[in-house]
Amino acid sequence: MTRPRKLYVKSYGCQMNVYDSHRMADTLAPEGFVETGTPEDADLVILNTCHIRENATEKVYSELGRLREMKDAAAQEGRKVTVAVAGCVAQAEGKEIIRRAPTVDLVVGPQSYHHLPEMLARAEQGKAIETEFPIETKFDKLAPPSRATVKKRGVSSFVTVQEGCDKFCTFCVVPYTRGMETSRPVEKIAEEVARLADAGVREITLIGQNVNAYHGEGKDGRDWTLGMLLHRLAEIPGVARLRYTTSHPRDMDDSLIAAHRDLAALMPQLHLPVQSGSDRILDAMNRNHTRADFLRLINRLRAAQPKLAFTSDFIVGFPGETEEDFQDTRRLVAEVGFSAAYTFKYSPRPGTPAADMEQQVAEDDKNARLQWLQCDIDRLQADFLAKSRGTTMDVLFEKPGQRAGQIVGRSPYLNSVHVMAPHSLIGEIRPVAITDVGTNTLFGTLVHPHAAEPMLAEA
Repeated sequence: MTRPRKLYVKSYGCQMNVYDSHRMADTLAPEGFVETGTPEDADLVILNTCHIRENATEKVYSELGRLREMKDAAAQEGRKVTVAVAGCVAQAEGKEIIRRAPTVDLVVGPQSYHHLPEMLARAEQGKAIETEFPIETKFDKLAPPSRATVKKRGVSSFVTVQEGCDKFCTFCVVPYTRGMETSRPVEKIAEEVARLADAGVREITLIGQNVNAYHGEGKDGRDWTLGMLLHRLAEIPGVARLRYTTSHPRDMDDSLIAAHRDLAALMPQLHLPVQSGSDRILDAMNRNHTRADFLRLINRLRAAQPKLAFTSDFIVGFPGETEEDFQDTRRLVAEVGFSAAYTFKYSPRPGTPAADMEQQVAEDDKNARLQWLQCDIDRLQADFLAKSRGTTMDVLFEKPGQRAGQIVGRSPYLNSVHVMAPHSLIGEIRPVAITDVGTNTLFGTLVHPHAAEPMLAEA
């Protein structure tokens, strides 16, 4: 009996890489590959990489060093292991990866995953590299997952609807690694979502580098907005929850704001990166919006859906950032009252305009500012979670908990909720009374549906 070939995929970075990793596994399944949870017994190891920050890139090369040792050990046992680098580091560095890490057999950019089977055949004869931006869309070529695979992955799923970016923020490599903004047709997305829902997926998160720049072709031949797409997907039987990420403030149009008011399935949590609270730094970043623009947008969204909670991204230590600029960011954080946020030190990326800017901020100043900002965010997050105690909210149960008889789900605000309840409720949405609050976690008890007062915690 022939031993099935085993595949191990490790993802770095954003949710789009998670989605792409699943699609690579789906595309390789007809070639006889089955997924494994560890690289040690894999015949093919794929590192699906992120190039947004310098430390993410260095982590990849560090991992390749470990894989070299593993590959050599397997060879001594008479077993061949193929190593592939995919994703944005592959797109950005191409041949440099092969030069720096000869253990790598193939390098494939994020627009060429559908060519993996033929690239594996080419890698048998030598190194295989493909980092072009093909004319044909990869989504039409990638194999869909089997029903069994979808069930195994759980009741929540990512779906890429848009790729690339035309914004050219001065700190960002995405336009160079993912290309210009492109959007998938509405009905292609609807077909994928319908397959997922039919296999038991209850929550869909639409993803893209600038997901709210979506402009895919609709049945009527016109370009549809993300708001229109959300309305279409909410009609699909079985889809109980919708989310989207990551958005750009410039692309929050009227139809998307209205969708937050009108669609019960659209969850009241929005990730809206602003990066800085200083107009001077926002201009240097080429964000093309001001602090006032961002605050007006927050007010419009809250007027449409008062229960909305906001998360964001912030970069500290951008070239030229003064102490006053940094305090502007802290003041913006306090004024909006984010429920959580991701904070980062500025990391120069080769080839971006900001990497060549003068007035690079000292590392000690970056570290101090990051600490101060993270403390501000942590306080706001603790306050937000504390307000959940004593409320009742709908929870989508996703998996067993660590304790016997416990299951874990997600609140409408993406907080993890732990409840003592039977595993048969996984995949169900039930009202939960929140009784206790941890650092990043909520604890509660099931309540009878008719006993639920507010179904969402107050933002």
